[in-house]
Amino acid sequence: MDNIAIARVLREIADLLEIKNENPFKIRAYRNGADIASNHPHDLAALDETGLREIPGIGKDLAARIREIAETGDAGFHRELVAEFPPTILDLLNLQGVGPKTVATLYRELDIRTLDDLERAAQDGRIRALRGMGTKKEALILKALDERKRFAGRHLLPDAHDAAAALVSHLRERAPEAVVEPVGSLRRGCDTCGDLDLLACGAPPSLIDDFVEYRLVERVLGQGDTRSSVRLAGGFQADLRLVAADSRGAAMQYFTGSKAHNIALRDRAIGRGLKLNEYGLFRIGKETRVAGEREEDIYGALGLDWIPPELRELGGEIEAAEAHALPRLVDVADLRGDLHTHTTETDGKDDIRTMAEAAKAAGLEYIAVTDHSRSLAMANGLDERRALDHAARVRAIDAERIGVRLLAGIECDILPDGSLDLADDCLAALDLVVVSVHSAFNQDRQQMTDRILRAIEHPHVDIVGHLTGRKILRRPAYALDVEAVVDAAARHGVALEINCQVDRLDVNDVHARLARDRGVPLVISTDAHSRTAFGRLRWGVLIARRAWLEPANVLNTRPFDAFRASIRRNRRGAA
Repeated sequence: MDNIAIARVLREIADLLEIKNENPFKIRAYRNGADIASNHPHDLAALDETGLREIPGIGKDLAARIREIAETGDAGFHRELVAEFPPTILDLLNLQGVGPKTVATLYRELDIRTLDDLERAAQDGRIRALRGMGTKKEALILKALDERKRFAGRHLLPDAHDAAAALVSHLRERAPEAVVEPVGSLRRGCDTCGDLDLLACGAPPSLIDDFVEYRLVERVLGQGDTRSSVRLAGGFQADLRLVAADSRGAAMQYFTGSKAHNIALRDRAIGRGLKLNEYGLFRIGKETRVAGEREEDIYGALGLDWIPPELRELGGEIEAAEAHALPRLVDVADLRGDLHTHTTETDGKDDIRTMAEAAKAAGLEYIAVTDHSRSLAMANGLDERRALDHAARVRAIDAERIGVRLLAGIECDILPDGSLDLADDCLAALDLVVVSVHSAFNQDRQQMTDRILRAIEHPHVDIVGHLTGRKILRRPAYALDVEAVVDAAARHGVALEINCQVDRLDVNDVHARLARDRGVPLVISTDAHSRTAFGRLRWGVLIARRAWLEPANVLNTRPFDAFRASIRRNRRGAA
């Protein structure tokens, strides 16, 4: 079992325990275990119980449970809990704003067992009559149900990546001589994925049987000699195609590019007397193969440089490839710092020193410690006195020169009127200020835009965090004039963040490219709440690559001193 699958089982155990109103400490232990599993950089299934117990936060019982899940694909305790409820009860927990306590109330009071039950109860006005619900909660549930229908069949990029990686590993073990690779939207780095598309080059026909016999297959949708489709646990559809060696490059290109990109390439081929398909590039009439084994040869024969998968969206990449003007896209190895991290001072799980050591182990040269400000009471946000005391502790550890530099910062809330959550003199005394919206998401477009514009104008603001507030597959971005915000950021020298939380990836690739085009610097930050979260930088980098960002466009690719000199508060003549 991969880490994401282990985390899913642990999280479902915690949810079901909460529905049962069990011991809160037990619930918290499983939730922490799920967080550790989903963020841990190493494969937990490869560790024995002793190795698991060396991981802080994993005790004897949890280690035994993880081993059971890794070995059998489930846990007896999980099956016992699931058996106490209708199997559809877990579907309710995936709705935005519907937590275990709400599910328990709906189940006990209205016998709601399915999403259809929930929709009927909301439409009939029965939910608002329950204690603690009301019309507002009912409306939010209806909105969440509508969004679920719109997002049906889509999965977060990291979830799709992990599901595909586990399946690819399974296939490579059974056909080590074959080249098995994911293609499609996953290879392009899209923030959500539908089907998992895999190609196997040089594989024996028996690999189709190995594919349908994969332990996470719930249903075989179709099986042929060279192609098969299955439904996996977790709702993924996976398709495997066997490809001849001399067609590998053509198939990789055909099944990776967006529809628009592929149509443009085929038209280009026709204009040169050629025909392009998944089997190769052929000369029309003679049917002689011009290219096919390598992607680079396909593009080269069409007069183009090879185009990175992330750019294959018909966004100018073909013209750039023809002019030899494609960007040198930013990579994870280019990043030197992380500018958005949290510690136990607010809602993080690890202290300053532990976070610093984890950043160093991840290969980073510096981090900014940016705990929450006071208005985020649920996160134990900092007032001015605590913020400055916390900054002093960050600087004291930085003074020890422990191998990673530390900046004393804050993630300061942008209040509904656009003012900031902490006093000016406090913000001025810090090394870095990230500002974010965490409340009043329902403001209209003009209100939200004016709110963020006012924050950007504040002289002590350096970075705007998770600009649009979206939660992928759960909550759309709030109404906002992004273009006006980008222009204001350009005027005032404020950077925009690509937030690497897997359900945020905010700003998205379209907005990041707009920012790049208008001269706005960007940063790629994890929003880490634990020492295991630095591995999330890879997801933000994918968004940056889709946005055509080069290292020079990303401030935290710079060495520490150069980075400090480049942020707004330290630049001479900054607006």
